[in-house]
Amino acid sequence: MINDERENMIDKNKNIRWGIIGCGAVTEIKSGPAYQKTTGFELAAVMRRDLTLAKDYAQRHKVAKYSNNAVELINDDNVDAIYIATPPDSHKHYALLVAKAGKPCCIEKPLAPCYQDSIAIEQAFKEANVPLFVAYYRRSLPRFNKVKSLLENGAIGQVRHISWQLTKPANNMDLSGQYNWRTDKNVAPGGYFDDLASHGLDLFAFILGDYTQVAGVASNQQGLYSAFDAVSACWQHENGVTGVGSWNFGASARQDKVTIIGSEGQLDFSVFDETPVILTQGGNCEVFDIENPENIQLHHVGNIYQHIVNNKQHPSSGASALHTSWVMDKILAAN
Repeated sequence: MINDERENMIDKNKNIRWGIIGCGAVTEIKSGPAYQKTTGFELAAVMRRDLTLAKDYAQRHKVAKYSNNAVELINDDNVDAIYIATPPDSHKHYALLVAKAGKPCCIEKPLAPCYQDSIAIEQAFKEANVPLFVAYYRRSLPRFNKVKSLLENGAIGQVRHISWQLTKPANNMDLSGQYNWRTDKNVAPGGYFDDLASHGLDLFAFILGDYTQVAGVASNQQGLYSAFDAVSACWQHENGVTGVGSWNFGASARQDKVTIIGSEGQLDFSVFDETPVILTQGGNCEVFDIENPENIQLHHVGNIYQHIVNNKQHPSSGASALHTSWVMDKILAAN
């Protein structure tokens, strides 16, 4: 929680003013508007290295201030908190500056490209005693909280095993050889695995508990880019539940399927697709259709407000994201 000194830095009777570093595609619909729609929050400033693009974003989203200087935004007295929405290789640089400034921060996932950088980020905010949130927003979505509730209430008996298969074909950018930071091993060693699998692996820790054993294999089967394009893993959660995952980004078709097997039934759902959550038990099937909000980070951002103002623990913290970084590191470590 936040100590008195840090709490007093923010006037809870006024809107908490946010600044975004890196107002790219993810902030257009998924996240940026959520900071504007959350009562008690205000999107006060945005930054992008290209000042013309920063100005364009600010004008379209009706944000008063824009800049191409991240340091100025971080230290702006009219900005209370920072959302870092840049590629992962810059997260540590900006995060350490925000921690030094003593401002609450939300960082896009994954926390950093490597576990050691993730440790440095989490430690900096812990030492500064400033809240750190990471945009693993599925922990806040109603559909996954429903999954968690079903499991906790024994809907499938004792949980035994979880499996996830995520596949997709190479896209036009992959095939063209055009630069994409998501497949540059210096930014994202696991390629799309880093960008996408991190969401599910983090979610599984939320609904099943922390991981205790993790191992994996990875390869570059297509040779289209420098990062891995095929990853497989197996693991065990602290409660004894076992798990397997397979992520292939050179497959013939897209598939996103999670199955949780229990002693008395099973749950099926998708991590990314807005498909129903299906509960099967004793020959009966129950379907739960739970829509995501238009701005998918809306509940996540709302929970940030509840944490800062009402001391209600946010489900996605620096500590939980650090654990996910450890899991990702274990999967890729031997490759």
